[in-house]
Amino acid sequence: MIVVTGGAGFIGSNIVKGLNEAGEENIIVVDNLSNAEKHLNLNSLSIADYIDKDVFLENLSNFQNLSVIFHQGACSSTTEQDGKYMMSNNYEYSKTLLNYSLENKIDFLYASSASVYGSGKVGFYEKREAEYPLNVYGFSKFAFDNYVRRLIPQAKSQVLGLRYFNVYGPQENHKGRMASVAYHLYHQLQETGKMRLFEGSGSFRRDFIHVDDTVKINLHFFESKTSGIFNAGTGKARSFEDIATVIKSLNGSGEIESIPFPEDLRGKYQEFTEAGLENLRAAGYEKEFMSIEEGMQQYFAKLSNTDGRYI
Repeated sequence: MIVVTGGAGFIGSNIVKGLNEAGEENIIVVDNLSNAEKHLNLNSLSIADYIDKDVFLENLSNFQNLSVIFHQGACSSTTEQDGKYMMSNNYEYSKTLLNYSLENKIDFLYASSASVYGSGKVGFYEKREAEYPLNVYGFSKFAFDNYVRRLIPQAKSQVLGLRYFNVYGPQENHKGRMASVAYHLYHQLQETGKMRLFEGSGSFRRDFIHVDDTVKINLHFFESKTSGIFNAGTGKARSFEDIATVIKSLNGSGEIESIPFPEDLRGKYQEFTEAGLENLRAAGYEKEFMSIEEGMQQYFAKLSNTDGRYI
């Protein structure tokens, strides 16, 4: 039996889709459907069961024959200010699942984040000296990564963390403000004929990775059983203006305008990210990544035809 926490979310539902395509349907989705819109992410998927995230944790010992947990569930809001909630939801919940997995030799693949690197002044590679998160979301991921590092040497089953960079693609509709810049720019263009970028966006460069590529990385490690913490990005930073230009080209028209930088993001915003891929490649992942031109062509078509969902 496979468990995917956050399985009704963005990356989680795409992992379920990838598992389905690989012939796996004996899957338990664990999530919180307080945001009822997320059920739409499950409509086209094949799963064995759905369980609320709190019920799952309270009854962990009752679940038999679990082989692997893809732990994707988290509060991913980089503007969340309730640190107590963030640490309970992202850190303590993750520790409980990990410890149970280690005790029962269940493989554990979890979502970390490039937010652990903060400004990236020391680079974006999987070493403690490169990590200095700018917000409490990043800290929750940073804290769990360091907890994992202490346990991996004694682990008798797989423990694998993937530091997702700027992921975009289908099934992110429910994320609101935290949806990708690609999602927001597309909808702005359709609604107003204009795309709004923060002032200075020409110098903001991020490592944008299509969600299909993150799924491929997960499935690679699902098969390889390698343990460790690895970057999940393309290794190539592109500007926000590049995204807008690609969308404008795909749309056939549109304008790009600047808006003031939000005050609540000052000092908490990564202006540059670019994944170091040496360790990922050394772990045997050899596939090439979609460029934003390739990825946005696919995503633009999905947004235009099905509002960005699998139907």
